[in-house]
Amino acid sequence: MNDVILTGEKNNMSPANNAMRRGYADGPFGQIHYRISGDSTEHTPLLLLHPSPLSGVVWDGFIGEMGNDRIAVAPDTPGFGESAPPQSEPEIADYAKAMAAFLKEMGLSSVDIMGYHTGSLTALEMARLYPDMVRNVVMISATVFTEKERDDFRAQYTPQTVDEKGAGLSERWAFIKGFWRDEPDDARRWQIFIEGQRNHAVMHWGHRAAFNFDMAAALEAATVPILVLNPEDDLWTYTPRAAPLMKTGRVHDLPGWTHGFLDAHTGEVATLVRDFLDS
Repeated sequence: MNDVILTGEKNNMSPANNAMRRGYADGPFGQIHYRISGDSTEHTPLLLLHPSPLSGVVWDGFIGEMGNDRIAVAPDTPGFGESAPPQSEPEIADYAKAMAAFLKEMGLSSVDIMGYHTGSLTALEMARLYPDMVRNVVMISATVFTEKERDDFRAQYTPQTVDEKGAGLSERWAFIKGFWRDEPDDARRWQIFIEGQRNHAVMHWGHRAAFNFDMAAALEAATVPILVLNPEDDLWTYTPRAAPLMKTGRVHDLPGWTHGFLDAHTGEVATLVRDFLDS
């Protein structure tokens, strides 16, 4: 692993959690910003991939918990957070290749991957492209859509101008307060909200790539063990469709939990994930 992970800003979300550090690594589109926790080699390192249009900030509490017994690393995928963007609109395969290059730069040859929404798609594609690198996959939700549903989602995520985004901030904030309602307080909710406003010119690229990805075909072709967590979020009704498509996976429902559950139920989620990864 390169030396950058040993230095940088530290952030303890909880006294019981391993200190989180930050750093930058070289990637195919420019530098990749990442968060990292832990130094134990007891278990396989865990790569954490965030949803769009956010960043590794969503893992701030969870990464410290998982870092107690393994290396856990959460990069900002290209174009999000503080990572440099691609030169043109990427597909999920491009994100997967960028993350594989990042792991190589970090000296991590074998990992488990936990993805959240768009991050789940990237995790699944990494498992397809790099079967010797990816051991297990944990997915938060699954985008198993019909063509009409896919088109409906595309219509909801059309790009806006800066003026349109600015004019709608109050309305968007009110929406986020309900959407990320499991967060412990408005301060954390606001952190998530602001992160979603970064990088205006490319912030829609993640959703575009996600809606182009054939989740059903990817699940049917997958050969790695998969655990799909199904919180009661905006993909609650679609995610159960993944169950009959998987040869080596299962869906675990989390009724009553929604966005923010990683912070509200950190220990419980960590137990679920550890039980699956380390069994």
